[in-house]
Amino acid sequence: MANEEKSVIIEIRAGTGGEEAALFASDLFRMYSKYAASQGWKQRVLDSRPTELGGFKEIIFELRNGDVFSKMKYEGGVHRVQRIPKTEKSGRIHTSTASVAVLPKPRKTEIKIRPEDLRIETFRATGPGGRYRDHRETAVRITHLPTGLVVTSQAERNQLQNKENALSILEAKLLEKKEIEELERIGEERKAQIKKAERAEKIRTYNFPQDRVTDHRIKKSFYGIQTIIAGKLDPIIKSLQKLS
Repeated sequence: MANEEKSVIIEIRAGTGGEEAALFASDLFRMYSKYAASQGWKQRVLDSRPTELGGFKEIIFELRNGDVFSKMKYEGGVHRVQRIPKTEKSGRIHTSTASVAVLPKPRKTEIKIRPEDLRIETFRATGPGGRYRDHRETAVRITHLPTGLVVTSQAERNQLQNKENALSILEAKLLEKKEIEELERIGEERKAQIKKAERAEKIRTYNFPQDRVTDHRIKKSFYGIQTIIAGKLDPIIKSLQKLS
């Protein structure tokens, strides 16, 4: 397939569950970072919105080098966690979610963006709690006027680098939009064959009290949750590859 050797841009967003969902988003980011390191992939954070307790409302990053998309394409969807939060005094198990989107990074010839179609604004980067990180307007917001897509980057302290990061995110989102529109033109039967994952679909549950991770697409559980969260994803991904 054309996308198999592509770099990817991954978005992780906290879902239901408040601060615990943001902490789970941070756990997923660390899991993918460690898995990427074990595969020899390169990683670059493009944007993030951290919370005061060390979580992320949202984090967007790029993975490249090697067979990134062929493995990471299985991670798109809603991830659910069941555990007792550190802030929970009564010992109740909470359920929280985070969504993961895996976007192939377009090659230069796939997406063409005209400068006149962009509105580029700068603003001061913020850290946890909404506090300003510095005195200069280094963060960048780009609006793609024809589609209304808005992307931001404040990962770097350099305005030019943040602009490049934001453009990378925008290109990936435009490619995704283009592919979805193409699927809609193909018709229902062909769409069913392609089985494009819906972002709203719950794909996996991480149950800490029972020390297991269950992938709902293959109806299979994997034990040793701390090892999996530490980046040992190969058993899950290989099981998914066999059935794809």
